[in-house]
Order: sequence, then structure tokens, then C-alpha cells
Amino acid sequence: MSSGPPLARSTLDRAAHRRSDQQWLTDAWPRARVLVIDVAGGGRTLVGSSTEKPELFLLGPEAVEDSEPAGRLFLGVEPDDVPVFAVAAPLPEVAGARAATLREVGHLLSDRDAGLFTTAVALANWHARHLYSSITGLATVVGDAGWSRTDEAGHQLWPRTDPAMIVLVHDGVPGPDGRCLLGNNAAWRADEGVRRYSCLAGYVEPGESAEDAVVREVGEEVGLLPHHIGYVASQAWPFPGSLMLGFFALADPGGPMRLDPSEIAYAGWFTRRDIAAVLAGERVDVGDGLALALPPPSSIALFLIRRWLDGGSGGGIDGS
Repeated sequence: MSSGPPLARSTLDRAAHRRSDQQWLTDAWPRARVLVIDVAGGGRTLVGSSTEKPELFLLGPEAVEDSEPAGRLFLGVEPDDVPVFAVAAPLPEVAGARAATLREVGHLLSDRDAGLFTTAVALANWHARHLYSSITGLATVVGDAGWSRTDEAGHQLWPRTDPAMIVLVHDGVPGPDGRCLLGNNAAWRADEGVRRYSCLAGYVEPGESAEDAVVREVGEEVGLLPHHIGYVASQAWPFPGSLMLGFFALADPGGPMRLDPSEIAYAGWFTRRDIAAVLAGERVDVGDGLALALPPPSSIALFLIRRWLDGGSGGGIDGS
């Protein structure tokens, strides 16, 4: 999975058949590894002090011994047969550890750590947002070792993710002169002399396919009609609970753009030369004295941009 999006990597056996086995869960807790997630602090956890190759700090159950059994979220079993749980709680002080968010370090983690952290944040965020039933309004309690909640009337709720599409629109031209379309979200502000651009994205609406969402969102945001839409990859984006479905699509750079000012403040076509220069640490001007900045490295947006860039010499829908 290392060649996929940065948050689509894992080595964990989720062992779903254990979630309803209360005796096994009780016996598993004393020998478990525990990942503490500070939901109130933005989903932070403890990682090693290294900024280049951080590693998760998984603690023993004694570090969170005051946690209620219902608050222990069973993530799965590691290859060495050790169970792993997550607990939503303030982070303890541990020598040699620092607090970090998934956005900050997800792309730097090993496959094992990326999978654990992503799953724990997604699950903890879901619980924090579903303390009451959407069916009855009644309070809910945790069930199935963290994989469901039940209200006082017996209605059971399961974790949900919101599907969203994200698309790198490009012109299909091979080589360094090929161009991709990137936009600057109206909610973003220029920071430290840069303006950040990213792929176009949006939620899939009820009754809509992901491909139809690509066509609709690109049309709504920039006024272009994409075609030859091709699925690439997906990854969780648990901020608080999305699944990003990544696509490539073609469009005509000569077509007039019509930006929706409530969504997109700026949009432009950038060549492979431009993108390669930014990734190499060089400056590419975008006007107003600002330089082009690309999406953060833990995002699937940068994964799509890099994959298109690395396609180099061809002109297919997959960017190669």
C-alpha cells in the first residue's frame, strides 16, 4: 500500500469478529497497545520527537487505567497478535514524545502507524459527534467495542463517512508543457507570501454517483465541462469524517472559466514545469506578489498532483 495515498496505508487486521466477543475483549485489554487521541485538541496523539521519521507512541493499558471499558475503541490485532485499542483522552506527558496531528505527520508515518492513526482519529471523531441519536434524539452509548452506538430506545447507529470526490483536471498534453487546473478556495487566506492551490473537490450528493459529482462540482466551481473521468484512488480524510475519492479528468484549457466566488477565489492552469519547480523549492508567481503553494503532503490532492506530474511523457487519462 506504500505507493497509494498517504492515509490509505495499513498493516492492521481489524478482526471485526472480535468486536462482539466481550470475554475476548476483556482478556485482551491487559496485554494491549493503546493509542491515546486528544479529540478536543484537534485529534492529536503522541509521536516520537523526530521530525523526519516520527513513530507513534503506543502506551500500555496502565497509562489509561482510569478509562471506562465502553470508551476503549478496539482497532484490531497487529501481526504479532497484540490487540490495539484507542482511547479518547487528554494526552499524558511521556518523555521523548510530542503531540502531533494526522495532517502534520500522516505522510511521514510507516504504513502501520498511518493506518492506526487514521482509523483511531476517524472513529474517535465519529463518537464525539454522535452522543445523541439522529433517529430519536436520545442519548447513545458505545457498543461493539467502539464500532456502534445504541440509544435508549434500542436504535443502533454505525460509524459513517461522508463520500467526497476530488479531481485533478488536466489537458491530456504530454511532457513539461502539459497543464493541470488548480483552484484556491475562497475560505483560504494568503499566508506568508504564498497562495495555496489544490484540486477541485466536493461532497457527493444524495442519489448521485461519484463521477456525476465530478462533473457537477467542476461545472459549479469553475464553469468547465470535464470528460474522460477516471478513478485513481481513495483515502480517509477524518476531519471530521470524509472518504476522498480521487479522480483524473480532462478539460479544455481554452474554455472560458466562470468561478463561483463563494467557493473558488482563484483558479488557473499550471504546467508540469510549474509544479516541478514548486516541489523543488523554487518560486512560481501567481500574482499579487504571491507564490504558488501546493496542498499539504498528507492530502490525496498532492498525491494526485504528483502522480500526474510523474506521468511525464504520455497524455492518457491517468496522467501518464
